[in-house]
Amino acid sequence: MSPYADITYEVAERIATVKLNRPQARNGYTVRMADELGAAMDRADRDEDVRVVVLTGTGKDFSVGADLSSGGFDFELGEGPPDGWQEPAGRCSKRIFTMNKPVIAALRGAAVGGGITITLSCDYRLAADDSKFGFVFTRRGIYPEGASAWFLPRLVGMGTAVDWMVSGRVFGAEEALRKGLVHSVHPPEAVLDKAYELARDLVANTAPVSVAVTRQLLYRMASAPSPFEVHEVDSKLIGGIATNPDSIEGVLSFLQKRPAEFKLRVDHDLPPYLPWIAE
Repeated sequence: MSPYADITYEVAERIATVKLNRPQARNGYTVRMADELGAAMDRADRDEDVRVVVLTGTGKDFSVGADLSSGGFDFELGEGPPDGWQEPAGRCSKRIFTMNKPVIAALRGAAVGGGITITLSCDYRLAADDSKFGFVFTRRGIYPEGASAWFLPRLVGMGTAVDWMVSGRVFGAEEALRKGLVHSVHPPEAVLDKAYELARDLVANTAPVSVAVTRQLLYRMASAPSPFEVHEVDSKLIGGIATNPDSIEGVLSFLQKRPAEFKLRVDHDLPPYLPWIAE
């Protein structure tokens, strides 16, 4: 287990489990939690023993959003934020966005406000059938955070994003599934097991460098103004597969009907020409 205060972190079977750990406050989101989540994602991304991250919460709720009782700021309110200050939910959602490892959110109970916006950049969201979601900002006189106005329309379409964000209404797991916010819905006691089942499949059957590149291609280039710049990157990637050890191993293992043993490492084998590689 980890030395964090508002989260826990552990690794088993090449899966890092990151848990929001303030069950007494229904995992209310704090600045400390935001910074610890960012540090945990850094840790998982840099650990070659980790292939997948599962993000979940301790207790019956994922998170009820910002803990308003704690103030929610790390600056003196009378002075205003310093130059370059970044709100806490976005610190987490942006770090997940830049991950080279897939992140699976396992949600149950309340996932409201910052408790849902921090998951929008995850690759998968699995929900319990008791889950409740809400982008409730307009009902509190505040504003969407976590870069959610960018992420949400890409997941569910502009019409649904406008409905959920402008109304601020709370909705259930069935609507979330139907609209594309979550990938699947399960009984509360099964949702974490389903997340681990998915994680183990990714660990066993995918190549880490291929996953990292594919994940970032989708997130970084799906909104390119045309397919041409995307195809330029595709062409470099495909042009190199004849000398790519993982590509060769993937084909050979398929032909020989055996599990693949991928050797390339995310920490030093990513193609250096990728447009986002310097970030």
